[in-house]
Amino acid sequence: MKILFFIILIFLGTKVSAQCTLEIKIEGVIGPGVVDYMNRAIEKSKKENCESILTLVNTPGGNLESTRMIVEKILNSPVPFLCLVAPQGAHAGSAGAIILQACHVNGALKATNIGAATPIEGTGQDMAKDLRNKMINDTVSWVQGLASLRNRNQDFAKQMITEAKAISSEEAIRVKALDILAKDTEDFLIQAQAKEVLIQNEKQKVQVGEIIVFPTSSRFYILQLISDPQISYFIFMGSLALLYFEFTHPGMILPGVAGSIGLILSLVSFHRLDVWWGGLALIILGITMLVLELFVSSYGALGIGGVVAFVLGGIFLFDTAQTAYHLPLYTILPTAIILGALMFGVGLLALRNRKVKVKTGHEELIGQRLQVLSLETPRTGWVKYFGERWKFECDQDIQTQDMVEVFSVEGLILKVKKV
Repeated sequence: MKILFFIILIFLGTKVSAQCTLEIKIEGVIGPGVVDYMNRAIEKSKKENCESILTLVNTPGGNLESTRMIVEKILNSPVPFLCLVAPQGAHAGSAGAIILQACHVNGALKATNIGAATPIEGTGQDMAKDLRNKMINDTVSWVQGLASLRNRNQDFAKQMITEAKAISSEEAIRVKALDILAKDTEDFLIQAQAKEVLIQNEKQKVQVGEIIVFPTSSRFYILQLISDPQISYFIFMGSLALLYFEFTHPGMILPGVAGSIGLILSLVSFHRLDVWWGGLALIILGITMLVLELFVSSYGALGIGGVVAFVLGGIFLFDTAQTAYHLPLYTILPTAIILGALMFGVGLLALRNRKVKVKTGHEELIGQRLQVLSLETPRTGWVKYFGERWKFECDQDIQTQDMVEVFSVEGLILKVKKV
């Protein structure tokens, strides 16, 4: 099928000069995970010398701040984004419809739809009238600017914001909200080939090459999970509550461990901390917890928290699309397991040592059972312990050869009771 695809391009008279076309997918709720994924995709396309990015869109929408970041990346991308609503039955709702307007070439398969991009609160609550008008007017001017830049229908761009208008892919082609109606992905790429688009204020022709799929990773799924507005809010508020509890009840440790990890994750989900910096913060936090486990009796809370923070930090920090370092899960997890096992071993040894009796100083005499050597009075006399003669005092009369047990030491005199 791929060979046929390139033969068709050649027969159309177009030279296939691109090294590759990177294929990515925007699925599910749009948030920090998608922003990070798009950033890495652009870097990956540079490394692979790809000359276009095929973006398959199927999303109900998402965070407006994340959408603005994605649009900014597309507008400033050195290669064209070819965005297709796929597969059949998919939709580009809300934020997805806005992203489509920013793409250099957009299209959809039959039985798909786009639109319904009215901004709403992430919690679903009604906004104050003035705030809602302000947000809608701001979004309308922004999306109309995108439609104007790509020579698409500005009236529909406005209506999908103000009236939550949604239309089918066929209707979108008729009103010029989309560029291409395709039978499948290959048909879309064939039609997109050689289209003239604006790349960083310069007109260029789209070039399609061999498809390279850029898959999502565990990093993406973790970010997607914590970027849900309600989940990120609960993580943030819960983390603050746990940290407050730790500060007001010092020594609990577990609330402080969970709260500090959760706080970093929530800051990443709110775009207040870049994913890379969040990963670095988690690794530093994890190492700090693992070191403290050696000196603080936390019953494993610091050790477990350190391992969790270390794993999450390793997932967030190292990105093969942007750096030369490759740190996959099969490297991170064994390292974390080994560190956890070491911390568990140290904690177990510490627990055992707490049960071992002291072997130095007078404290070692406590609990020892000794035989009476001689008496001075019916209740005082001498015993021998490791070659040393110790004077004792007993609370009852005893006799020579009786066994006594030491229960305290006062100076050089042993306080004993008869066994």
